[in-house]
Amino acid sequence: MQLFDYMGKYGYEQLVMCSDPASGLKAVIAIHDTTLGPACGGTRIWPYATEDEALEDALRLGRAMTYKSATAGLSMGGGKGVIIADPNTQKTEALLRAYGRFVDTLGGRYLTTTDVGSTGRDLEFVSQETEHVVGLPLSLGGSGDTSVMTGLGVYMGIKACARETWGSDSLRGKTVAMQGFGKVAYNTAQHLLEEDAQLFVTDVYEGALEKARGLGVEVVSTEEIYDVPCDIFSPCALGGVLNSHTIPRLTCSIVAGGANNQLLTEADGEELHRRGILYAPDYVVNAGGIINVSAEVGMTYNPELAREKTERIYEIMERVIHTSKREEIPTFMAADRLAEDRLASVRGVRTMYRTG
Repeated sequence: MQLFDYMGKYGYEQLVMCSDPASGLKAVIAIHDTTLGPACGGTRIWPYATEDEALEDALRLGRAMTYKSATAGLSMGGGKGVIIADPNTQKTEALLRAYGRFVDTLGGRYLTTTDVGSTGRDLEFVSQETEHVVGLPLSLGGSGDTSVMTGLGVYMGIKACARETWGSDSLRGKTVAMQGFGKVAYNTAQHLLEEDAQLFVTDVYEGALEKARGLGVEVVSTEEIYDVPCDIFSPCALGGVLNSHTIPRLTCSIVAGGANNQLLTEADGEELHRRGILYAPDYVVNAGGIINVSAEVGMTYNPELAREKTERIYEIMERVIHTSKREEIPTFMAADRLAEDRLASVRGVRTMYRTG
């Protein structure tokens, strides 16, 4: 990767490499765009195989956060933090507090919250070193677990896609194959089951599968999930799962889930479109988490406001579908266009203000 060429091409503002040998911290913070407000995005803790892999993940996720906030109508920019560590064995108070000190050096340009591998308890340690943390537990004045609203948003996105595909947003009797059954998928599943949808679930962790069995859903292997005959395929694990190897195996009419960066390449989004599979762009339908934390920035957390804004994902997904049909482009391109149009309009206002 030619780093500066890549950052320039995709509009990144800042990249911070964080190292603290005493605690073992190795982290990357990528700030993509602050046109709409401070960059906000979770901190992912994951045992990346290489430093390049961690760097690429931070960059891609940070850019997705810009588009997520822009499409959701929030006054926030996009950024992401990743810590190279095993969240089950290498997380320590010292490591998290060291990370918090690096976040603090950015002076509020980046607000962090939870992501894969990090928890509200982890944020408590981070917040001892910086005030630029959102999503703290409710008992500490934060907005709490972001997965509740994220799950609701994914559900609303699925319903909007169902209405377009079958003429009704009812999910009664629809079969959903869920890849990954972490907190977001669990909360999404609760809504789906209330509508009497049939679920097939997979995950790499036995604890997650036990939760699934507790809900009475059918569990399949991680490899089998792509071949399950279903109406809706819901990726809720890591990214890149929609690719040239997996897409030909799908039998669904809709792809909608909570995972970030589901498309391995743009060509994969075009292939879904060619096959007539309605794809719900991940950063559109999984925006409930960032919407939730936005309801505490600069104010006392308002859960009613957070839920109301999250439910609007239904309408946003309808706009994406409408743009896709009108412009005859895949839905991932339509979502990008909505986000980029908003960013351009705000940049235009700023330019006029500064030169006026």
